[in-house]
Amino acid sequence: MAYTFDRRSFLRYSLIAGGAVGSASVLAACSSGSSDSSGSSTTNPKVQLSWQKNIEFAGEYFAIENGYYEAGGLGTPELITGGGPGTGVETGLTANKVWIGMTAPQLTAPVILQGAALKTIAATFQKNPFCIVSGEGTPILSPQEMKGKKIGVQASNENVFKALLTANGMTDSDVQKITVQYDPTPLTTGEVDGWVSYVTNEPITLAEGGFPNANFLFADFNLPLVAETLVVRQETIDNERDKLKAFLKADIQGWYDAVADPAKSAELAVTKYGKDLGLEVGEQTLEAQAQNLLIVSDETKANGLLTMTPALIDLNIEALAKAGYDITADQIFDMSLIEEVYAENPDLKRAI
Repeated sequence: MAYTFDRRSFLRYSLIAGGAVGSASVLAACSSGSSDSSGSSTTNPKVQLSWQKNIEFAGEYFAIENGYYEAGGLGTPELITGGGPGTGVETGLTANKVWIGMTAPQLTAPVILQGAALKTIAATFQKNPFCIVSGEGTPILSPQEMKGKKIGVQASNENVFKALLTANGMTDSDVQKITVQYDPTPLTTGEVDGWVSYVTNEPITLAEGGFPNANFLFADFNLPLVAETLVVRQETIDNERDKLKAFLKADIQGWYDAVADPAKSAELAVTKYGKDLGLEVGEQTLEAQAQNLLIVSDETKANGLLTMTPALIDLNIEALAKAGYDITADQIFDMSLIEEVYAENPDLKRAI
């Protein structure tokens, strides 16, 4: 049986060595003077998503549906589909094509190191969704248990997989790395023992297709990178701080609604925002429940959704260093805006 997925590529979270090369073209666009005022933050700002309009952006859907952005004076943000060639968030930001974007530290860091003035101001996923999925009958539940096993690794994910090995004191020789595409059928037929995957996708679709499975998260084994981070230009922080805070407030409200109602989140993704993607309500509901586990943590229960503690920031800086990106916390993170939002709106934080 062949499996199809709403996410066919993991490029946007890959710790690819070529990321710095790609960032060179990003900076060329920026430095050439080619800019587009359409990315400015007038009413209805342009928001670059990291992927197609599936369940991953349920919080933004709720914020639109429930009028939170409108109440903040932002009108209705334009959600721009990402995930294809030329749609990288960092590219859109540095070329002034979009006002804010959703991405990941391992994609933002190399662009900053090339000279771009970008900052991460919030993090929706407290854990990144990378995992190793395996059959339930022969589970692989830790990096050490991969030793001697055949692991299916997509070309775009070789570096994130290598970072996992390095972070756990292992090398390429410890496993049999098999280069694969994105259809995990080889896992179901026994051609490989494990598969690089998203915990919010393949484990769910495989189980739905009749293949019981197990998995472990990279984030639980020394690679605790956050994901779906909100990134902006430094000049936006400097010149439009109040509008950014209004956006963050609305986004937070939307995500509290989404976390509380996975079924409604799925309905919005399937019937409205991702209507043309052929998504299924049942599967998207399961994905919503799975991603809630990445969004809600003891820290976000205490401090509020989309926040990052200093300890988590430090862990991300360490993880980026393991991936070859020598960057400091103040170069890539600025949590002052979201801290102000919660301080100024004490009723914003809800019980989860």
